[in-house]
Amino acid sequence: MRKLAAGNWKMNGTVASLAEVQALIAAQPAPACEMLLCPPATLISAIATAAHGSALMVGAQGCHAKPSGAHTGDLSAPMLADAGASHVILGHSERRADHGETDAQVRAKAEAAQAAGLVAIVCVGETEAQRDAGETLAVIGAQIDGSVPTTSTAANLVIAYEPVWAIGTGRTPTLSQIAEVHAFLRARLADHIGAQAAQVRLLYGGSVKPSNAAEIFALPDVDGALVGGASLKAADFAPIVAALSAA
Repeated sequence: MRKLAAGNWKMNGTVASLAEVQALIAAQPAPACEMLLCPPATLISAIATAAHGSALMVGAQGCHAKPSGAHTGDLSAPMLADAGASHVILGHSERRADHGETDAQVRAKAEAAQAAGLVAIVCVGETEAQRDAGETLAVIGAQIDGSVPTTSTAANLVIAYEPVWAIGTGRTPTLSQIAEVHAFLRARLADHIGAQAAQVRLLYGGSVKPSNAAEIFALPDVDGALVGGASLKAADFAPIVAALSAA
């Protein structure tokens, strides 16, 4: 499988940010891994146009479970595909916390994304309190059980493990903690989708930066990264892509 370096711009970026996209393409014209940026929806089409013919793919940060209808302010998976997206992030902890998204809703959105031809990047992860209580694997297992469609394959599903307490804090789990969770994810996925689970990309996310990327990518069952703040600047994201390409 080809590894995946995915950048989540969150609620950041304007047309002026296209300069960073061009700089990233110039810095990594042909990486050995797949390279993806998930900007705000307002930039999907523009970045897809700017990235045309390059190795850079474009994704979205969420979608509605319905293909169309009276859902003011929402975007459907077919709309995102039409704008040039190939992937969509679903179930991010910020969506689960800020918008109350449940596992069932994440699963419905993942099904919609896959039906529209998008790759669903389903996020899972524990809070600091859950980690301290020894509940990490139970929490993540329940999220996988509830959020991943049984029709998922290695071609239409990516799982991103993001410990909530490590997102944007500068803190990261130990290498052994990351390895434990990723091995658990691989086994849990096999319960749902069988042999396909061996080829599903498992990304780590949570304060990934150039200084720690190489050691994280060297771990078994870590097939890439979902990067937040460090993906906003080509000077920060390109070294992460390079580290993954070399892993």
